Amino acid sequence: MSGLIGYFDCPSGISGDMALGALIDAGAEPELLQRTVIALGLRQEARVSTRHEERGHLGGTRVLVECGEGPSRKLPELKSVVTAAQLPGAVREQALSALDLIGAAESKIHGRAPHQLHLHELGGADTLIDLVGSFWLLDSLKLGAVYASPLPAPRGGRTAPGTLRILAGSGAVLEPDERSWELVTPTGAAILATAATFERPALALSRVGYGIGSRDEPANATALWLGQPVPEAAQVIVIETNLDDQAGNLTAALLEDLMAAGALDVTITSALLKKGRPGHVLAALAAPADADRLARLILERSSSLGVRLSSARRVLAGRRFLEVETPQGKVTVKVKELEGRPVEAVPEYEDCRRLGGDAAGTARLLRVAAELARRELGL
Repeated sequence: MSGLIGYFDCPSGISGDMALGALIDAGAEPELLQRTVIALGLRQEARVSTRHEERGHLGGTRVLVECGEGPSRKLPELKSVVTAAQLPGAVREQALSALDLIGAAESKIHGRAPHQLHLHELGGADTLIDLVGSFWLLDSLKLGAVYASPLPAPRGGRTAPGTLRILAGSGAVLEPDERSWELVTPTGAAILATAATFERPALALSRVGYGIGSRDEPANATALWLGQPVPEAAQVIVIETNLDDQAGNLTAALLEDLMAAGALDVTITSALLKKGRPGHVLAALAAPADADRLARLILERSSSLGVRLSSARRVLAGRRFLEVETPQGKVTVKVKELEGRPVEAVPEYEDCRRLGGDAAGTARLLRVAAELARRELGL
Protein backbone atom coordinates (compact mmCIF):
# COMPACT_ATOMS: atom_id res chain seq x y z
CA MET A 1 0.00 0.00 0.00
CA SER A 2 1.09 3.57 -0.70
CA GLY A 3 2.28 5.65 2.23
CA LEU A 4 -0.73 7.97 1.83
CA ILE A 5 -4.46 7.46 2.10
CA GLY A 6 -7.22 9.95 1.34
CA TYR A 7 -10.45 10.84 3.15
CA PHE A 8 -13.20 12.97 1.60
CA ASP A 9 -14.89 14.93 4.38
CA CYS A 10 -18.25 16.08 3.05
CA PRO A 11 -20.25 18.02 5.68
CA SER A 12 -21.58 20.28 2.89
CA GLY A 13 -21.89 17.48 0.36
CA ILE A 14 -19.93 16.90 -2.82
CA SER A 15 -20.22 17.64 -6.52
CA GLY A 16 -17.90 16.89 -9.41
CA ASP A 17 -16.31 20.35 -9.39
CA MET A 18 -15.92 20.29 -5.59
CA ALA A 19 -14.10 16.95 -5.84
CA LEU A 20 -11.79 18.41 -8.51
CA GLY A 21 -11.08 21.46 -6.34
CA ALA A 22 -10.33 19.41 -3.23
CA LEU A 23 -7.90 17.20 -5.15
CA ILE A 24 -6.03 20.15 -6.64
CA ASP A 25 -5.99 22.06 -3.33
CA ALA A 26 -4.53 18.96 -1.66
CA GLY A 27 -1.62 18.88 -4.09
CA ALA A 28 -2.68 17.23 -7.36
CA GLU A 29 -1.43 18.96 -10.50
CA PRO A 30 -3.94 21.40 -12.08
CA GLU A 31 -2.39 20.67 -15.49
CA LEU A 32 -4.11 17.28 -15.42
CA LEU A 33 -7.44 19.04 -15.88
CA GLN A 34 -6.27 20.51 -19.18
CA ARG A 35 -4.91 17.11 -20.20
CA THR A 36 -8.33 15.63 -19.36
CA VAL A 37 -10.08 18.04 -21.72
CA ILE A 38 -7.58 17.29 -24.48
CA ALA A 39 -7.65 13.50 -23.97
CA LEU A 40 -11.45 13.49 -24.18
CA GLY A 41 -11.43 15.61 -27.33
CA LEU A 42 -13.52 18.34 -25.69
CA ARG A 43 -11.45 21.46 -26.38
CA GLN A 44 -14.15 22.84 -28.68
CA GLU A 45 -16.90 22.26 -26.09
CA ALA A 46 -15.44 23.07 -22.69
CA ARG A 47 -13.00 25.29 -20.86
CA VAL A 48 -11.63 24.57 -17.40
CA SER A 49 -10.15 27.11 -14.98
CA THR A 50 -9.22 27.24 -11.29
CA ARG A 51 -9.09 30.05 -8.78
CA HIS A 52 -8.93 30.63 -5.04
CA GLU A 53 -12.23 31.43 -3.32
CA GLU A 54 -13.52 31.60 0.23
CA ARG A 55 -16.72 30.45 1.85
CA GLY A 56 -16.93 31.97 5.31
CA HIS A 57 -13.82 30.91 7.21
CA LEU A 58 -12.80 28.35 4.57
CA GLY A 59 -10.53 29.09 1.64
CA GLY A 60 -9.78 26.63 -1.13
CA THR A 61 -9.78 25.92 -4.84
CA ARG A 62 -12.80 26.57 -7.02
CA VAL A 63 -12.86 24.69 -10.33
CA LEU A 64 -15.05 26.08 -13.10
CA VAL A 65 -16.01 23.80 -15.97
CA GLU A 66 -17.66 26.04 -18.58
CA CYS A 67 -19.36 24.34 -21.50
CA GLY A 68 -20.36 25.96 -24.77
CA GLU A 69 -22.31 24.44 -27.60
CA GLY A 70 -22.11 20.69 -27.70
CA PRO A 71 -24.23 17.57 -27.91
CA SER A 72 -26.06 15.99 -25.00
CA ARG A 73 -24.77 12.45 -25.26
CA LYS A 74 -26.53 9.22 -24.42
CA LEU A 75 -24.79 6.74 -22.16
CA PRO A 76 -23.16 4.67 -24.97
CA GLU A 77 -21.75 7.88 -26.46
CA LEU A 78 -20.31 8.99 -23.15
CA LYS A 79 -18.66 5.61 -22.70
CA SER A 80 -17.31 5.69 -26.24
CA VAL A 81 -15.60 9.02 -25.58
CA VAL A 82 -13.93 7.58 -22.46
CA THR A 83 -12.96 4.33 -24.18
CA ALA A 84 -11.30 6.19 -27.08
CA ALA A 85 -9.39 8.63 -24.86
CA GLN A 86 -5.68 8.23 -24.08
CA LEU A 87 -6.00 7.66 -20.33
CA PRO A 88 -4.27 5.55 -17.68
CA GLY A 89 -6.00 2.17 -17.54
CA ALA A 90 -7.22 2.54 -13.96
CA VAL A 91 -8.69 5.98 -14.74
CA ARG A 92 -10.59 4.64 -17.76
CA GLU A 93 -11.98 1.71 -15.75
CA GLN A 94 -13.18 3.93 -12.91
CA ALA A 95 -14.78 6.44 -15.28
CA LEU A 96 -16.64 3.68 -17.12
CA SER A 97 -17.78 2.17 -13.80
CA ALA A 98 -19.07 5.56 -12.65
CA LEU A 99 -20.97 6.03 -15.91
CA ASP A 100 -22.49 2.58 -15.47
CA LEU A 101 -23.68 3.59 -11.98
CA ILE A 102 -25.28 6.73 -13.38
CA GLY A 103 -26.86 4.75 -16.23
CA ALA A 104 -28.24 2.06 -13.92
CA ALA A 105 -29.71 4.68 -11.58
CA GLU A 106 -31.39 6.63 -14.38
CA SER A 107 -32.63 3.39 -15.93
CA LYS A 108 -34.47 2.44 -12.74
CA ILE A 109 -35.98 5.90 -12.44
CA HIS A 110 -37.23 6.16 -16.02
CA GLY A 111 -37.91 2.49 -16.72
CA ARG A 112 -35.79 2.40 -19.86
CA ALA A 113 -32.69 0.44 -20.82
CA PRO A 114 -29.44 2.33 -20.12
CA HIS A 115 -28.49 2.52 -23.80
CA GLN A 116 -31.79 4.26 -24.58
CA LEU A 117 -31.47 6.95 -21.93
CA HIS A 118 -31.21 10.61 -22.79
CA LEU A 119 -29.27 11.91 -19.79
CA HIS A 120 -30.03 15.62 -20.30
CA GLU A 121 -27.67 17.65 -18.07
CA LEU A 122 -25.67 14.51 -17.21
CA GLY A 123 -24.95 13.94 -20.88
CA GLY A 124 -22.77 17.03 -21.30
CA ALA A 125 -19.02 17.52 -21.49
CA ASP A 126 -18.91 18.66 -17.85
CA THR A 127 -19.96 15.20 -16.64
CA LEU A 128 -17.08 13.60 -18.53
CA ILE A 129 -14.59 16.17 -17.24
CA ASP A 130 -15.80 15.85 -13.63
CA LEU A 131 -15.55 12.07 -13.64
CA VAL A 132 -12.39 11.51 -15.67
CA GLY A 133 -10.65 14.51 -14.12
CA SER A 134 -11.38 13.37 -10.57
CA PHE A 135 -10.20 9.83 -11.19
CA TRP A 136 -7.06 11.04 -13.00
CA LEU A 137 -6.18 13.45 -10.19
CA LEU A 138 -6.76 10.68 -7.65
CA ASP A 139 -4.56 8.33 -9.66
CA SER A 140 -1.78 10.93 -9.77
CA LEU A 141 -1.70 11.15 -5.96
CA LYS A 142 -0.88 7.40 -5.75
CA LEU A 143 -3.11 6.83 -2.74
CA GLY A 144 -3.19 3.44 -1.13
CA ALA A 145 -6.89 3.78 -0.31
CA VAL A 146 -9.68 6.36 -0.47
CA TYR A 147 -12.41 6.82 2.14
CA ALA A 148 -15.43 9.09 2.55
CA SER A 149 -17.48 10.55 5.37
CA PRO A 150 -21.25 10.30 5.84
CA LEU A 151 -23.16 12.49 3.38
CA PRO A 152 -25.76 15.15 4.24
CA ALA A 153 -29.28 14.42 3.03
CA PRO A 154 -31.60 17.48 3.12
CA ARG A 155 -35.15 16.92 4.24
CA GLY A 156 -38.05 17.31 1.84
CA GLY A 157 -36.76 15.29 -1.09
CA ARG A 158 -33.92 17.66 -2.00
CA THR A 159 -31.57 14.75 -2.66
CA ALA A 160 -32.05 13.80 -6.32
CA PRO A 161 -33.51 10.31 -6.90
CA GLY A 162 -30.61 9.55 -9.23
CA THR A 163 -28.12 10.38 -6.49
CA LEU A 164 -29.89 8.06 -4.05
CA ARG A 165 -29.93 5.25 -6.61
CA ILE A 166 -26.22 5.70 -7.27
CA LEU A 167 -25.41 5.51 -3.56
CA ALA A 168 -27.68 2.52 -2.86
CA GLY A 169 -25.57 -0.48 -1.95
CA SER A 170 -22.34 1.54 -1.80
CA GLY A 171 -22.17 1.62 2.00
CA ALA A 172 -22.79 5.37 2.06
CA VAL A 173 -24.24 6.75 5.30
CA LEU A 174 -26.83 9.50 4.83
CA GLU A 175 -27.37 11.95 7.68
CA PRO A 176 -30.42 14.26 7.98
CA ASP A 177 -29.63 17.89 7.16
CA GLU A 178 -31.74 21.01 7.60
CA ARG A 179 -30.48 22.78 4.47
CA SER A 180 -33.00 23.02 1.66
CA TRP A 181 -30.88 22.69 -1.48
CA GLU A 182 -29.11 19.85 -3.27
CA LEU A 183 -25.89 18.96 -1.43
CA VAL A 184 -24.77 15.78 -3.20
CA THR A 185 -24.95 15.71 -6.99
CA PRO A 186 -25.12 12.55 -9.10
CA THR A 187 -21.53 13.05 -10.34
CA GLY A 188 -20.24 13.61 -6.81
CA ALA A 189 -22.06 10.50 -5.65
CA ALA A 190 -20.70 8.45 -8.56
CA ILE A 191 -17.12 9.53 -7.81
CA LEU A 192 -17.37 8.40 -4.18
CA ALA A 193 -19.37 5.25 -4.90
CA THR A 194 -16.71 4.19 -7.40
CA ALA A 195 -13.48 5.17 -5.63
CA ALA A 196 -14.15 5.36 -1.89
CA THR A 197 -15.04 3.25 1.11
CA PHE A 198 -17.57 4.95 3.38
CA GLU A 199 -15.76 4.87 6.69
CA ARG A 200 -13.36 7.12 8.57
CA PRO A 201 -9.82 5.77 8.79
CA ALA A 202 -7.23 6.45 11.47
CA LEU A 203 -4.57 8.60 9.85
CA ALA A 204 -1.71 10.92 10.72
CA LEU A 205 -2.70 14.04 8.79
CA SER A 206 -0.16 15.31 6.26
CA ARG A 207 -2.17 17.91 4.34
CA VAL A 208 -5.72 18.93 3.52
CA GLY A 209 -7.37 20.49 0.49
CA TYR A 210 -10.73 22.24 0.12
CA GLY A 211 -12.87 22.18 -3.01
CA ILE A 212 -15.13 25.22 -2.98
CA GLY A 213 -18.75 24.84 -4.10
CA SER A 214 -20.63 27.23 -6.38
CA ARG A 215 -23.19 28.33 -3.77
CA ASP A 216 -22.01 31.30 -1.71
CA GLU A 217 -22.77 29.77 1.68
CA PRO A 218 -20.41 29.55 4.70
CA ALA A 219 -18.32 26.36 4.77
CA ASN A 220 -19.66 25.24 1.36
CA ALA A 221 -16.72 23.02 0.54
CA THR A 222 -15.58 19.41 0.27
CA ALA A 223 -12.37 18.60 2.12
CA LEU A 224 -9.80 15.98 1.18
CA TRP A 225 -7.54 14.82 4.00
CA LEU A 226 -4.30 13.11 3.08
CA GLY A 227 -2.20 11.27 5.62
CA GLN A 228 -0.34 8.20 6.70
CA PRO A 229 -2.52 5.26 7.72
CA VAL A 230 -2.42 4.21 11.36
CA PRO A 231 -3.59 0.59 11.04
CA GLU A 232 -2.81 -0.21 14.66
CA ALA A 233 -5.59 2.05 15.96
CA ALA A 234 -8.26 0.03 17.72
CA GLN A 235 -11.12 0.36 20.15
CA VAL A 236 -10.59 -0.97 23.67
CA ILE A 237 -12.72 -1.10 26.80
CA VAL A 238 -11.36 0.39 30.02
CA ILE A 239 -12.60 -1.51 33.10
CA GLU A 240 -12.11 0.34 36.39
CA THR A 241 -12.99 -0.24 40.02
CA ASN A 242 -12.06 1.21 43.42
CA LEU A 243 -10.66 -1.12 46.08
CA ASP A 244 -10.47 0.16 49.66
CA ASP A 245 -10.98 -2.94 51.81
CA GLN A 246 -8.75 -5.56 50.19
CA ALA A 247 -5.28 -6.76 51.15
CA GLY A 248 -2.49 -5.62 48.83
CA ASN A 249 -1.26 -9.15 48.10
CA LEU A 250 -4.75 -10.11 46.88
CA THR A 251 -4.86 -7.06 44.60
CA ALA A 252 -1.46 -8.00 43.18
CA ALA A 253 -2.72 -11.54 42.55
CA LEU A 254 -5.79 -10.15 40.79
CA LEU A 255 -3.52 -8.21 38.45
CA GLU A 256 -1.75 -11.45 37.49
CA ASP A 257 -5.10 -13.26 37.07
CA LEU A 258 -6.41 -10.55 34.73
CA MET A 259 -3.29 -10.63 32.55
CA ALA A 260 -3.47 -14.42 32.37
CA ALA A 261 -7.17 -14.16 31.40
CA GLY A 262 -6.42 -11.96 28.39
CA ALA A 263 -6.36 -8.36 29.63
CA LEU A 264 -4.29 -6.13 27.35
CA ASP A 265 -2.86 -4.25 30.32
CA VAL A 266 -3.60 -3.77 34.02
CA THR A 267 -2.56 -0.94 36.33
CA ILE A 268 -3.10 -0.34 40.03
CA THR A 269 -2.90 3.24 41.33
CA SER A 270 -2.90 4.39 44.95
CA ALA A 271 -5.80 6.75 45.68
CA LEU A 272 -7.59 8.55 48.47
CA LEU A 273 -11.17 7.30 48.36
CA LYS A 274 -14.40 8.37 50.03
CA LYS A 275 -14.35 9.24 53.72
CA GLY A 276 -10.60 9.70 53.46
CA ARG A 277 -9.87 6.00 53.20
CA PRO A 278 -6.67 4.99 51.38
CA GLY A 279 -7.20 2.49 48.60
CA HIS A 280 -6.41 1.62 45.02
CA VAL A 281 -7.93 2.15 41.58
CA LEU A 282 -7.62 -0.94 39.40
CA ALA A 283 -7.82 -0.33 35.65
CA ALA A 284 -7.75 -3.06 33.02
CA LEU A 285 -7.69 -2.66 29.23
CA ALA A 286 -9.67 -5.26 27.32
CA ALA A 287 -10.63 -6.04 23.76
CA PRO A 288 -14.38 -5.34 23.36
CA ALA A 289 -15.15 -9.04 23.04
CA ASP A 290 -13.41 -9.79 26.37
CA ALA A 291 -14.72 -6.89 28.43
CA ASP A 292 -17.76 -8.55 30.06
CA ARG A 293 -15.82 -11.69 30.94
CA LEU A 294 -12.98 -9.73 32.57
CA ALA A 295 -15.44 -7.49 34.41
CA ARG A 296 -17.06 -10.60 35.93
CA LEU A 297 -13.62 -11.92 36.91
CA ILE A 298 -12.94 -8.69 38.83
CA LEU A 299 -16.26 -8.98 40.65
CA GLU A 300 -15.62 -12.64 41.49
CA ARG A 301 -12.06 -12.25 42.77
CA SER A 302 -12.11 -8.92 44.54
CA SER A 303 -14.11 -7.02 47.15
CA SER A 304 -15.52 -4.71 44.46
CA LEU A 305 -19.29 -4.30 44.26
CA GLY A 306 -19.25 -2.74 40.78
CA VAL A 307 -17.02 -1.83 37.87
CA ARG A 308 -17.03 1.04 35.35
CA LEU A 309 -16.70 0.33 31.63
CA SER A 310 -15.80 2.99 29.07
CA SER A 311 -14.68 2.91 25.45
CA ALA A 312 -11.35 4.33 24.33
CA ARG A 313 -9.27 4.34 21.16
CA ARG A 314 -5.81 2.83 21.45
CA VAL A 315 -3.00 3.55 18.99
CA LEU A 316 -0.09 1.14 19.11
CA ALA A 317 3.36 1.27 17.67
CA GLY A 318 4.26 -1.72 15.54
CA ARG A 319 6.67 -4.21 17.08
CA ARG A 320 8.85 -7.07 15.99
CA PHE A 321 11.85 -8.98 17.32
CA LEU A 322 15.33 -9.62 16.00
CA GLU A 323 18.37 -11.43 17.38
CA VAL A 324 21.85 -9.92 17.60
CA GLU A 325 25.06 -11.88 18.17
CA THR A 326 27.06 -10.49 21.11
CA PRO A 327 30.38 -11.77 22.49
CA GLN A 328 28.38 -13.53 25.23
CA GLY A 329 25.77 -15.05 22.89
CA LYS A 330 22.50 -14.24 21.12
CA VAL A 331 20.24 -11.55 22.59
CA THR A 332 16.66 -10.91 21.51
CA VAL A 333 15.86 -7.26 20.81
CA LYS A 334 12.38 -5.73 20.62
CA VAL A 335 12.06 -3.26 17.73
CA LYS A 336 9.45 -0.50 17.88
CA GLU A 337 8.12 0.71 14.50
CA LEU A 338 6.01 3.65 13.37
CA GLU A 339 4.46 3.45 9.90
CA GLY A 340 6.72 0.47 9.16
CA ARG A 341 9.90 2.36 10.09
CA PRO A 342 12.06 1.27 13.07
CA VAL A 343 12.45 4.00 15.67
CA GLU A 344 13.77 2.21 18.77
CA ALA A 345 15.47 -1.04 19.77
CA VAL A 346 15.37 -2.45 23.32
CA PRO A 347 17.21 -5.67 24.30
CA GLU A 348 15.30 -8.24 26.35
CA TYR A 349 16.46 -7.90 29.94
CA GLU A 350 16.17 -11.59 30.77
CA ASP A 351 18.55 -12.56 27.95
CA CYS A 352 21.10 -10.00 29.09
CA ARG A 353 20.74 -11.04 32.73
CA ARG A 354 21.26 -14.70 31.86
CA LEU A 355 24.31 -14.04 29.71
CA GLY A 356 25.77 -11.09 31.62
CA GLY A 357 26.08 -12.76 35.00
CA ASP A 358 26.26 -9.99 37.61
CA ALA A 359 24.61 -6.57 37.55
CA ALA A 360 27.57 -4.83 35.92
CA GLY A 361 27.79 -7.47 33.17
CA THR A 362 24.05 -7.24 32.56
CA ALA A 363 24.17 -3.45 32.19
CA ARG A 364 27.14 -3.68 29.83
CA LEU A 365 25.46 -6.33 27.67
CA LEU A 366 22.25 -4.26 27.47
CA ARG A 367 24.29 -1.39 25.98
CA VAL A 368 26.20 -3.65 23.57
CA ALA A 369 23.07 -5.42 22.29
CA ALA A 370 21.24 -2.13 21.83
CA GLU A 371 24.12 -0.67 19.81
CA LEU A 372 24.38 -3.78 17.60
CA ALA A 373 20.63 -3.67 16.92
CA ARG A 374 20.67 0.05 16.14
CA ARG A 375 23.47 -0.46 13.63
CA GLU A 376 21.59 -3.31 11.94
CA LEU A 377 18.44 -1.21 11.72
CA GLY A 378 20.23 1.92 10.54
CA LEU A 379 19.17 3.97 13.55
